[in-house]
Amino acid sequence: MTQKRNLALFDLDHTLLPLDSDYQWADFLARTGRAGDPDEARRRNDDLMDRYNAGNLTAEQAAEFMLGLLAGKDRNELARWHDEFMRDIILPSVLPQARALVDQHLQAGDLCAIVTATNSFVTAPIAKEFGIGHLIATDPELRNDRYTGRIAGIPSFKAGKVTRVEQWLAPMGLDMAAFAQSWFYSDSTNDLPLLERVSHPVATNPSPTLDQIARERSWTILRLFDELQDPKS
Repeated sequence: MTQKRNLALFDLDHTLLPLDSDYQWADFLARTGRAGDPDEARRRNDDLMDRYNAGNLTAEQAAEFMLGLLAGKDRNELARWHDEFMRDIILPSVLPQARALVDQHLQAGDLCAIVTATNSFVTAPIAKEFGIGHLIATDPELRNDRYTGRIAGIPSFKAGKVTRVEQWLAPMGLDMAAFAQSWFYSDSTNDLPLLERVSHPVATNPSPTLDQIARERSWTILRLFDELQDPKS
C-alpha cells in the first residue's frame, strides 16, 4: 500500500520573511524615485498596510496601487530593479531559522508551496531563494508583454488562497484530503480560511489576533523572529 505524501504550505510575509515584501517593494520604488511622487507613494503604502493589518483590505484595493507600480513599464527594466531589491532588501532578510523550517519539509519529501497574497512578480525570485518550486501568488495581468495593473484570475487572498491551492492540486489528481498530513504556516487572520483546512495549522510569528485564536484552538504557535520588532521593516 502506497504511503500518502504530506503537504506543507507557507505564507511569505512576516512568516518566512521578517518583513512584508509587497510593502518593501513599494517603499524601495518610492525611495529610488521609481514610483512617482515619493511622499504620496509612501502614504498610500502605509495606508494599505494599516488596512491589511486591520483585516479590511480587499485584493482589488491592494492591486490598484501595488500592481499599478508595474503597469506599462518595460519588463527588462523591472527585472533589473527587482535584482537590486533582492540584493539590498530581501537576501539580508532570508534568515537561517526560516531556511531551516523550509528545509525540514523539503528533506522529508513533502510537497511544498508558498501561498501568498503578494503578486508573483515580487515573490517568484523569493520562492526560488527558499528552494520552493511551487508558488501560489496573486498574478498580475499581462497584455502585449506589459503589466496592465490588474489582477489575472483569482487573487491568492483570504478564501481565494483555498481556491488557488485546490486549482493547483487538481491537475496532479490531488486535493487537500489526499495528504496524510498537511501544514500551513501563517502570521495573519486573513489566512484563517486556509489555516482551517489543513491538519496542522501553525500560527507563525502571529499577529495578536491570530495568537489569541491559536491559543483558543490549541494550534501550534511558532516564533521565528522574536528578536525583530518593526512590523514593516
